[in-house]
Amino acid sequence: MSAQTAIEILDNLVSFDTTSRISNLPIIDYIEDFLRQHGVESHRVPDDTGGYASLHATIGPEGVAGVGLSGHTDVVPVDGQDWDTDPFTLTEKDGKLYGRGACDMKGYLACVMAAVPDLKKRDLKVPMHILFSYDEEVGCTGVRPMIDEFGDRFVKPRMVFVGEPTNMTVVDAHKGPVRWGVTLTGRPAHSSMAPLGVNAISYAAELLAELRVMEEELKKAPYDERFDPPYTTLQVTEINGGAASNIVPAETWFGWEIRGMPGVDPDEVEARFRKKAEEVLAVMRETAPEADIEIKRWNHVPSFAADPESELLPLALRLAEQNETYAVSYATEASLFHAAGASSIICGPGDIAQAHTPNEWIDKRELDKCMAFLGRLADWAEQ
Repeated sequence: MSAQTAIEILDNLVSFDTTSRISNLPIIDYIEDFLRQHGVESHRVPDDTGGYASLHATIGPEGVAGVGLSGHTDVVPVDGQDWDTDPFTLTEKDGKLYGRGACDMKGYLACVMAAVPDLKKRDLKVPMHILFSYDEEVGCTGVRPMIDEFGDRFVKPRMVFVGEPTNMTVVDAHKGPVRWGVTLTGRPAHSSMAPLGVNAISYAAELLAELRVMEEELKKAPYDERFDPPYTTLQVTEINGGAASNIVPAETWFGWEIRGMPGVDPDEVEARFRKKAEEVLAVMRETAPEADIEIKRWNHVPSFAADPESELLPLALRLAEQNETYAVSYATEASLFHAAGASSIICGPGDIAQAHTPNEWIDKRELDKCMAFLGRLADWAEQ
């Protein structure tokens, strides 16, 4: 298998602006056509609007629970970033390949696609399932409809390799982000007659203080030094409220999130916050019966811890030629595959430190390592 071919494919993949707010269908067209040229049939899983789609394809025996090769086609925006090159033109400098998505994670997609001709020639006993998704960057939303098809339209994979950038090390655990939005509605009044109103910002401050207490408690347990930081994080991420300096603010809104360690139940975290919100609302309604506090959960990507008894962990370590696994604080689609009953692991080319940055790049040697990994995986699948 040729890493040079992977670079050529990556050049094409980077040329598609697949920022999450833009339809990914043009890149799906390209990948479909590439697979078709190599005799591989693929199947789309569109979203409700028809403007986005995941892609599923199988190489090898049909109807067999094989190996999933998972990657997302979308990238984060370049808005406001100062790039030295065109972010949608792959540019090589000193062994580094620059371009939006080169690291996160079109480098992996390119390697999987470059492996297709070799996979087609092999007598695979275990099939390879290509699982390319959309909208991973906005909460791992695009892969979920494809996972819902497992056991029906598609065979559920026996195991899944998620190719997020790990420098080709084996990652077997990650945190789970959960986000909430909170709207407090009080009662407006002239600021000179403040007692007639209900100050939404002031009562929001009580909820923010509770979140600060919860943040400190979550730092204590669970604690695992494999993660950085080694505990669940909680933070307020956005806030807005008030209309003018002489009006008691009738409404305010804030957003908050946790990045939960494996073992942290976000439902328990939310229940604790809702209890405090009920206490605050009761006080607000003493003055304004119409007052309200609305709490909405935006998105939930579960935390992930690989099954230590699965065949996947020792296989992944052998293929990566390593003897140690790692944990990361960012989230991936691995937890969703795992929750669906498909053993998962994270291992892909590139350094996560380059993801989402201006002048994003991937080292060409990372593509070499990934191609070698996929070659060893194909050897295993033949046996």
